[in-house]
Amino acid sequence: MKTLRNFVLILVLAIVGNQWSQACTSFIISGKATSDGRPILFKNRDTGTLSNITVLKQGEKYRYAGIANAKDTTAKEIWAGHNETGFAIMNTAAYNLNEKDEKLELEGVLMRRALEVCATLEDFEHLLDTLPRPLCVDANFGVIDAHGGCAYYETGNQGYVKFDANDPAVAPEGYLLRTNHGLSGDRKRDQGVERFYAITYFMKHTNRPFKAEKLITSAPRHLRHGLTGVDLWSNLPLSKEDTTWVNFRDFIPRYITSSCLLVQGVKPGEPGSHTIGWTIIGYPLTCVAIPVVITASGQLPKTIQADEKGVSWLTTQSFRLKAKLFSLPKGSNHDYINLAQLINQEGTGIMQQLRPIEELIITKGQKAIERMRKDGSTREFDNYYTWVDEYLHNKFPQKDTTNITGQ
Repeated sequence: MKTLRNFVLILVLAIVGNQWSQACTSFIISGKATSDGRPILFKNRDTGTLSNITVLKQGEKYRYAGIANAKDTTAKEIWAGHNETGFAIMNTAAYNLNEKDEKLELEGVLMRRALEVCATLEDFEHLLDTLPRPLCVDANFGVIDAHGGCAYYETGNQGYVKFDANDPAVAPEGYLLRTNHGLSGDRKRDQGVERFYAITYFMKHTNRPFKAEKLITSAPRHLRHGLTGVDLWSNLPLSKEDTTWVNFRDFIPRYITSSCLLVQGVKPGEPGSHTIGWTIIGYPLTCVAIPVVITASGQLPKTIQADEKGVSWLTTQSFRLKAKLFSLPKGSNHDYINLAQLINQEGTGIMQQLRPIEELIITKGQKAIERMRKDGSTREFDNYYTWVDEYLHNKFPQKDTTNITGQ
């Protein structure tokens, strides 16, 4: 009873403190459709709270790692993450599952609670069944566990509808997608439709079976508009100096994209602690992906955690590069991107020059993952995290992007 009272108190505090609308693009993939049999959960986070951090906390029952708003170092809210049992959760705002639009966004509190106490999809269902009504959410929760579970829960104030990615009748290709509407809700109030079209196109044109590393480096950087079909790769500026402003509304990456997380689960029988959170803790077009596991030592890369100011070093550097993309001095500057700074024919765009840095981070991360799966220990990740911090401080561009290399 005390735990329930504490949870309700946190809900009340979150009502007062949460002012920003959550959007996001997401998918879940059954292990039946991945290259290694491990399920996948993906969230591209769109929010007004642009500065995010990665946290690792001891919950009531389980340790968990996840994405939190900067300066929320106590992890009152988690916006995507996984715990040491292999349970993982994320959300997208649905906006059409309740009878009317409401300003109550308590999904982050609910997800933090789920990471603390849930090990399976059944545990999560029990949590939803026993929490007091109204739940004060309007969201699509994507969930995977260490037993092959993989499902969306379209959840409103009074209940939820489950969509199982392992059910061929529900997910004939082994995956499901959600942006900002639930399929069980009022379809006249669908939102995020343009991005739903975009992620649908992306998934249909991605090689099968799905690979985690390929998805985390390509999905949050997909530059084809879902409604218009405009592909920003199709007409590149000649060089970085060739200023080219293009409309940048309603792509998968948007100005308000703050971070990205792809959780790669485990195969049944593998330790849940081997779950991997492929994390982009910054603007995906100007940042890099880092694999994160919950180690025995409790370490994480320092560059993705809160510093003494409560913000992430990597996020700060990412946003500095982002400012080069959205530098229109007047007008609706958030709706227009300087494409030449991002990508160009010479290959000197920010995203192009960050690629070798990310590739080496992923390559070395894959070696740590292989070692972990071979000997069962996460100790190799302690050394890997130390290397990542040093490498990023040495190689991530500090002033400009003229000479970025990955070696």
